[in-house]
Amino acid sequence: MSQDLPTPEFRAAMHRVADLLADYLEGVGERPVLPGVAPGEVAARLPAAPPEGPQPLDVLLDDYQRLIEPHVTHWNHPGFLAYFAITGSAPGIVGEALAAGLNVNAMLWRTSPAATELEERVCDWLRQMMGLPPEFRGHINDTASTSTLVALAAARHRAPGLAARSRGLAGRPEVPPLVLYTSDQAHSSVDKAAIVLGLGHDQVRRVASDAEFRMRPDALAAAIAADRAAGRRPLAVVATVGTTSTTSVDPVPEIADLCAEHGLWLHVDAAYAGVAAICPELRARMPGLARADSIGVNPHKWLFTPVDCSVLLVRDVANLRAAFALVPEYLRTDEPGVTNLMDLGFQLGRRFRALKLWMVIRAFGVEGLRERLREHCAMARELAARIEADPAFELAAPVPFSVVCFRARLPAAAAPAPEDAGAAQDRLNERLLARINAAGPFFLSHTVLDGRYTLHAAIGNLRTTRRHLDDLWQLLSRSAAELVP
Repeated sequence: MSQDLPTPEFRAAMHRVADLLADYLEGVGERPVLPGVAPGEVAARLPAAPPEGPQPLDVLLDDYQRLIEPHVTHWNHPGFLAYFAITGSAPGIVGEALAAGLNVNAMLWRTSPAATELEERVCDWLRQMMGLPPEFRGHINDTASTSTLVALAAARHRAPGLAARSRGLAGRPEVPPLVLYTSDQAHSSVDKAAIVLGLGHDQVRRVASDAEFRMRPDALAAAIAADRAAGRRPLAVVATVGTTSTTSVDPVPEIADLCAEHGLWLHVDAAYAGVAAICPELRARMPGLARADSIGVNPHKWLFTPVDCSVLLVRDVANLRAAFALVPEYLRTDEPGVTNLMDLGFQLGRRFRALKLWMVIRAFGVEGLRERLREHCAMARELAARIEADPAFELAAPVPFSVVCFRARLPAAAAPAPEDAGAAQDRLNERLLARINAAGPFFLSHTVLDGRYTLHAAIGNLRTTRRHLDDLWQLLSRSAAELVP
């Protein structure tokens, strides 16, 4: 008996999968973005025990169509405008399928020369596209959370006299608390990195942001000074280029000056907006990137690459390698001058993620990618202009890229006493968001800005068009008018 399925059966199934995916992408916009299922409903339809005998792939694919595809949240939907809208594009899907077929583990150069060298090259392509200097070297992680963790571990390793790699941090009273700094708008992955690295959540300083939700350098300087005076040791600053709520850009040049003055590592979390640097006019909105020690960029957010694909670019790859390289005898090889990707992070096994990014860059071309990013930014500006022009709504933050934050307003006649007005507006916007998401064609998310509940629309899917935004605006306007008392 063959140990795997017969090749003709596999070939027929893959042809059917190709048709399934092509049909899905072609018709995904006709589905509700959010599946109409209750918690536990999918699990209730799945057998409690695995099958004892084999089942034909056609039966499995029938069940996929019946149980899985209708019951996922459709991130590839043109009306998916929540969080950061993403696209698993056709070339990226092809690359992902091929990577699954090859099934390589690129931990050592020897275990997959092509995967290793393609990863180095495609990361350097991205570096060039972003206009960064050649000293930056890149490798691919799963998500920005991992990239941030790896970068801050490298920062901890570089800190003089700490010897955290060999001696750890626990039980060392001579080591003062190590402090991380980031803005009050930064992603929670910074906090989680502090927890995992043993620095402690209490040692994360959330620095105040300004009226445009950017980290304030004066507040950062004051926080560093206060920690030094209290006997704590500042370690690193995480600046954000494209914050999660508003896509604001921290003033990296001023932050870099403070890092240089105090000998701190500067990591830039550019998970969302970093790819926009491929457009020169958008790169101009994020000065100072080249002064960072490390930069995290997620092609799976706004460069149309299927999840997971987060590129970490570091200035000093030797320091990164020194922080993580650990080679047991069974992984020792004798190829001179090669990169072993396992030395650049805590993960030993590494998927062939570079293949899908390589496919995307080549299939669209750099100029084609620029055109698509510019179109998304233009659509966001148009939506923001509609919001600003309508007295029933208000823009809640600037729109530097393709995310729009806004609120519905209570008309003066319906507004309660001033002390209750904010809470009433929050309730209105909560109800508005629930109504929009229940309608089916769109999925928006929310955040809180200046203490107020705020709707968040992210334009970033290749299939989102102006027609979709016209429909969204009509739904918003109609729903808000129906909800106002």
